[in-house]
Amino acid sequence: MIEVKNLYAGYGSGDVIRNISFKAARGENLCVLGPNGCGKSTLLKTIARIIDYRGLIEMEGRDIAAFPRKALARKVALLTQVTQVFFPYTVYETISLGRYAYCEGLFKNLSLADKKIIESVMERLDIAGLRDCMINELSGGQLQRVFLARTLAQTPDVILLDEPTNHLDLRYQIELLDFLRGWVKENDKTIIGVFHDLNLAKRFSDAAILMQNGVIAYSGKIEDVLAGKKLQEVYGIDIHAFMRESLARW
Repeated sequence: MIEVKNLYAGYGSGDVIRNISFKAARGENLCVLGPNGCGKSTLLKTIARIIDYRGLIEMEGRDIAAFPRKALARKVALLTQVTQVFFPYTVYETISLGRYAYCEGLFKNLSLADKKIIESVMERLDIAGLRDCMINELSGGQLQRVFLARTLAQTPDVILLDEPTNHLDLRYQIELLDFLRGWVKENDKTIIGVFHDLNLAKRFSDAAILMQNGVIAYSGKIEDVLAGKKLQEVYGIDIHAFMRESLARW
């Protein structure tokens, strides 16, 4: 589905990520792990072509640099961490923005198929009852589900998730990740997601890349990455001992 080769990117004159290379297949959930500041979010923004880069990003063998912006939006969607709301749209209108890449204008040109997709994702994410609410009146967890619905309404082949469970309580974290995992398998899509919670990463992912100081320190199956010695080196803590201690307290 997607292959990244020798990728460099950053802000201004400095590179935040350096010489990044990996592949993600159809039907695969790939997580990106690492401490704060290691370049995880920068990597997602680069794949979404939000920031300039050097190297190559291919989708099904085609350089994404050759895609017009709307065509790329039909292939790749990015869900960033929700922090602020700058526009007073309703929930339905916000999710409708996910269909922009398929329309000539906003809202008024939605087809019957567009509307069915919007209604479907609202039902799947349990926000249909919020359709007429203004998004600046929602809780952080509700807002996160609305923006995820907008991302799914975009019907891309690759979804990039930056801390997708941000603001969600434990129940919704588990339900959301189980839903996304099933959605990827059923629809032959690909997700590349940034996670801080290693338990959630293990539950959700098939494979992982572990980043440190802008480079990939280790990559492979999620079980191998979490069991490897590199984990303690990257995070500066014996995570396995911490997990055992936490479990013993239960």
